Amino acid sequence: MTGDDEGFMQLALAQAGLAAAQGEVPVGAVVVRDGKVIGAGHNGPVGSHDPTAHAEVLALRAAAKELGNYRLDDCDLYVTLEPCAMCSGAMLHARVRRLVFGATDPKTGAAGSVLDLFADKRLNHQTDVRGGVLAPACAAQLDEFFATRRQEARTAAHPLREDALRTPPDRFTGLPDYPWQPHYVSDLPTLAGLRMHYLDEGPREAPRTWLCLHGNPAWSYLYRKMIPVFLDAGDRVVAPDLIGFGKSDKPKREIAHSFGWHRQALLEFIERLDLQDIVPVVQDWGGLLGLTLPMAAPARYKGLLVMNTTLATGDAPLSPGFIAWREMCAKNPLFDVARLFARGNPHMSPDECAAYNAPFPDAGHRAALRAFPALVPEFADSDGAAVSRQAREFWSQQWAGSTLMAIGGQDPVLGVPVMDALRAVVRGCPEPMVLPQAGHFVQEHGQAIAQAAVGYLRG
Repeated sequence: MTGDDEGFMQLALAQAGLAAAQGEVPVGAVVVRDGKVIGAGHNGPVGSHDPTAHAEVLALRAAAKELGNYRLDDCDLYVTLEPCAMCSGAMLHARVRRLVFGATDPKTGAAGSVLDLFADKRLNHQTDVRGGVLAPACAAQLDEFFATRRQEARTAAHPLREDALRTPPDRFTGLPDYPWQPHYVSDLPTLAGLRMHYLDEGPREAPRTWLCLHGNPAWSYLYRKMIPVFLDAGDRVVAPDLIGFGKSDKPKREIAHSFGWHRQALLEFIERLDLQDIVPVVQDWGGLLGLTLPMAAPARYKGLLVMNTTLATGDAPLSPGFIAWREMCAKNPLFDVARLFARGNPHMSPDECAAYNAPFPDAGHRAALRAFPALVPEFADSDGAAVSRQAREFWSQQWAGSTLMAIGGQDPVLGVPVMDALRAVVRGCPEPMVLPQAGHFVQEHGQAIAQAAVGYLRG
């Protein structure tokens, strides 16, 4: 009956689907005699409060009832997952002729994975075994179920506040070159229950931790070309999404956002993860905020990688390029983020550009995009201006770490003139690495920058 194995396994997969629909682990089984199904079952221990209600056991019960005999000598059992010891024992006791299973079970499988009851010649019955039939489909059904369970658990651990939105997770499915697992924190005092997403890759005891801070309207996806370089060097990478961006929660009201609030959230985030040997990797708002962080705990920091950003101290005029950007955002609050990236980065694929739109499915999710341009400190008493002046003093007088500056030469907002002014502030900052072809989002050319940083900031 080997030629029919795939067809009967499809019937077992259908049974597994019934289990999944009831919230049970999706395992299904059918018992076949003379080419006909005489018993079927799907997992049901949760709903029936019965630890023996595995798919195989239920299928065996149905077949035995159909035949009026618990001996199933001339029957074959098909199951989507390698059976456990209980189910294997039941099959042997029933004298099942053949077992055909789909996916292996490395945790409880008793047909070869953890142990092999069917290979023990001391038993008074021998059941033939064939594994791996439609294994990819069987495994995919289980993987999807458990991925959904994990997502539900994460959501339950971080309930959504009524005044915030959460981008549907399927918006982030299949993004190019973004394979890393999400991490979340929601119990920082400043967050007050808002869920912040971050990437955390590499060894915790690494000699350096690259703290990658994005700007507006980007998110941690911006660092996908730099993260692999840092990891290949044996380092740790932490890349949070600011509240309002990426996979983090998005307050519905623009007034929820302020310079001081976001800065405090980052300070608490760094304390919570107890980050050490930090190299801030900053650009745009990642620098506006990130350059004010090291002075709060200088011993945590050992280097700086700074790109196309500034310190907005309120005692110097904002650049004409930024003023033009702010006016554009005010006039076009629904501007296409993907188009923005495509215009300045013609080498990016359409899917890469679209990934920057993923966090913002509608206008309700874009409050941060509307708020941030107006939050850049412009006057001496603007929120964030005083702390930025303190940071300027720190970088010019107290900074003792190594610094690498990289500039996208085509940036009309925070380009070479703005970065030259910042370089004059940062103590010991060498000649910058200028990428003539790069624009504002210089990380889209970030592999070369990361390679240079790994070498230069090694000490």
